[in-house]
Amino acid sequence: MAAYERVIIAIEDHVGTVTLNRPEKANAFDPDMCDELLDALRMLVRTDAVRVLVLTGAGKAFCAGADLGVLATQGEQLVRAGKDVVLTIRNAPQPVIAAVNGAAAGGGANLALACDYRVASDQASIGQVFHKLGLIPDWGGSYFLPRLTGISKALELVWSARMVPAAEAADLGLFDRVVPHATLASEAASLAQRWAAMAPGAVAIAKRALYQSDRASLEDMLDLEIADQQILFATPEARQLMRNR
Repeated sequence: MAAYERVIIAIEDHVGTVTLNRPEKANAFDPDMCDELLDALRMLVRTDAVRVLVLTGAGKAFCAGADLGVLATQGEQLVRAGKDVVLTIRNAPQPVIAAVNGAAAGGGANLALACDYRVASDQASIGQVFHKLGLIPDWGGSYFLPRLTGISKALELVWSARMVPAAEAADLGLFDRVVPHATLASEAASLAQRWAAMAPGAVAIAKRALYQSDRASLEDMLDLEIADQQILFATPEARQLMRNR
């Protein structure tokens, strides 16, 4: 397994965990961290031993977004890196869980929103803080935010550039579950292990289909379900599970 400085990787019981590891910088992105994160994600999504991914941060923050020390000179590089990272997460056959342990701001907020599910500490917060720097949401924020909150609330969150506390973020749909800070890691691990116990082929096809439904008609999805079920009926896993019921 590759050695990294700015991310930490662990694989246990079919769960791959990626921890952003710049706690002294609130896990803010610089180009090297973006490169390491993308490389780590690409490696894990191609690993058969990994059935679920968990993404979290070291220290008190999840991710503060761009490192302000490099934003003025390398900002375009950071924005372009976001496209590759977000598409890797969304195209991964595995579920990707964000375990949001603290503040998730700017690109860090949208890294969390790119994940399939977000479990957050009750001490976490999330915010589209781009306007504080005269910028607009990147790393997929303009796509994810209105789909989760509706357009008017998304606009308010962008224009106010405020950090949203965990309870409000859950009400808005930005966080899927809020848990006590001390139990975040165990709650995320428990959820990941439950999903990892499912048939990986069915998990991957379901993820693809549900995201595809956003741009498809009902008839399209019914046809896709027929085709996908035909594939899965023929798999040894499904045959075994159906026999054992």
